[in-house]
Amino acid sequence: MVIFYRIVAMLGGLAMFLYGMRIMGDGLKSSSGGAMKNALAKVTNKPFLGFLLGMLVTCVIQSSTACIVLTVGLVGAGFLTFRQSIGIVLGANVGTAITAQVIRLMDLKSAEDSLLYFFKADNLAPMALIIGIGLIMFSKRGSHKNMGNIACGFGVLFMGLIYMSAAVSNFSDSLSGLLTSFEHNYLLQFISGVGVTAVIQSSSAVVGIIQSIASSMGVSFSGIFAVIIGVNIGDCITTYIVSRIGATPEQKRTATVHVIYNVFAALLIIVILTILRLTGILSDEFWFQSLDSGGVANIHGVFRLVPAVLLLPASGLFARIAEKLIPDVPKEQEDIEIEQALSELDPRLITSPVLALSQVEHLIGHMCDIAVHNYDACVKQIYEYDPGRDNRITQREIILDRVIDQANQYVVSISPYIKRDRDNRNSNFQIKALICFERIGDLAVNITEAAACLRDQGKELTDYAKAELRLAIDAIYDILDITVKAYKTNDPLLARQVEPLEEVIDDLIEDLNSRHVYRMMRNICDPLSGIQYQNILQNLEHISDKCSDLAIYIIELTDIDVIGKEHDYIHDLHHSDNPDYQKAYRGNYQKYFGALESLPFTKEGLPR
Repeated sequence: MVIFYRIVAMLGGLAMFLYGMRIMGDGLKSSSGGAMKNALAKVTNKPFLGFLLGMLVTCVIQSSTACIVLTVGLVGAGFLTFRQSIGIVLGANVGTAITAQVIRLMDLKSAEDSLLYFFKADNLAPMALIIGIGLIMFSKRGSHKNMGNIACGFGVLFMGLIYMSAAVSNFSDSLSGLLTSFEHNYLLQFISGVGVTAVIQSSSAVVGIIQSIASSMGVSFSGIFAVIIGVNIGDCITTYIVSRIGATPEQKRTATVHVIYNVFAALLIIVILTILRLTGILSDEFWFQSLDSGGVANIHGVFRLVPAVLLLPASGLFARIAEKLIPDVPKEQEDIEIEQALSELDPRLITSPVLALSQVEHLIGHMCDIAVHNYDACVKQIYEYDPGRDNRITQREIILDRVIDQANQYVVSISPYIKRDRDNRNSNFQIKALICFERIGDLAVNITEAAACLRDQGKELTDYAKAELRLAIDAIYDILDITVKAYKTNDPLLARQVEPLEEVIDDLIEDLNSRHVYRMMRNICDPLSGIQYQNILQNLEHISDKCSDLAIYIIELTDIDVIGKEHDYIHDLHHSDNPDYQKAYRGNYQKYFGALESLPFTKEGLPR
């Protein structure tokens, strides 16, 4: 039973680890990551600088596993591409050896006073959690809450690592004997190094065990070199397994390239040792020489550093192998189209604003389609739940975030070259359109989450609520259709049809809310379900509001008198006797409220 509980503890640590990585990744995606993404790209576009970054981060946090998992998280969040991550992965392998050297040279009594002690995982984790929960609970700014989520994810991730390590620490004594039991069998040495490191989940810890054995009993180079090679391979097994769970192809490649590199590094060390031994450069005296703790640390460092330096130029080869082993999943047609549209944001066009802005307009056209598709998908999740559809909704949301980030930067880069008022109005309009469509995508995700809350609570909307909700959903389909067509055709007359429909939707949703509250007060509808029902209605109303905003922006392109007076324009329109507006309002009102009165039940849930 003891072993069973240790396994449960280890799996619990793994769960914390994965959850922390997810929280941190979600926080990174929600934050304003343009600056961070640009900074990382500048460093990691050059493999050597990425190598130094990985080495430095690993040396600071004292865990190559944590560094590589963080890198995988950044790849998943879109801050790094797979190829940009390779240099960091190679550097992380060297950083763990440098840490071992620094720790070896430190006096044990002064270790807690050292700067490096501050960065130990069991110190960083609680500090990150304290900072994170403080930001989440006491800050009202959204950006601070995102930083809090990132910090909490970071802390939970490290707590998971600590918990997993603690769960297997009691095995270390029994496993340590394996490391020095096969002095004359290099293959078994290698296997023992791989196996013990995979269990303990820390190459530094395994090397520490060998160092303690060397200090007390002494070990020879021939007795431990294959173990250390195995340690380097075993070090990447846990990282590989953990980083592939629920990962994208890009993330899986990052984890895979870690394994590929370590296999190449092991083969390279074996070849070098064989050549040196056969040529007599590596003498018997050294081969059988007894090593102390420092000697073990030095060999570990050499076995890490030499392959990294020699194989860094081959990072492109590792990338191609990983891409062959893990091909891209088949892309949706909308993904292909958006990638093509993004590639057309050519920096060389920014000196010609008309051409550059036309490319952005083309991109936003695809963006609005993706936002509408996500709305359609979120509706289907309410009535016909499909787990796979949730993944696609998330993927579309990531695409929308990426589009608004890149398109905004592109439009801003055009601004210094804009001379005409028309182009200036157009660039301002495009930034507003980007925000509207991105927000519509966010609201669709909110509706999906509300539907998920209902499922998680084991609740379901009544037939009355579903039938009435369908009317609001159909009205949103209509207003989205008009808005998208008005944008794509740049038609102000079509845009003027949006506002009367938006006002009817506001009236409809207010009426649906009051009906549902009436039923909840009489226990016809469940109050817990009612909360999510109202959340869905609220998000539908916000989608309608975004359509109204965008329609006004389209009108402003040809009617400059509206610019800066949007609220007055809407107020005057709602309270005017404009015959076209009033006719459109009455037509929409009759359509949706007529359908509401045609439902086979009253607001009390009674048959008509």
